[in-house]
Amino acid sequence: MKFDWGALMRAGIAGLRLTPAEFWALTPAELRLMLGTGGPAPLGRARLEDLIGQYPDGGKDDRGI
Repeated sequence: MKFDWGALMRAGIAGLRLTPAEFWALTPAELRLMLGTGGPAPLGRARLEDLIGQYPDGGKDDRGI
């Protein structure tokens, strides 16, 4: 994968106000996440309904409370 380092440096240093040391300490995945171009997809309605079914409110928790 090729990186446009000039654009990434502008986004990180000028846009995110990172110091050069902070910028170079990041992994590409961390930088993508900070720029809003990485990370997991947002929770959709179908997945929310699935989780509600798996973990309904009103029941006892793992400690039996």
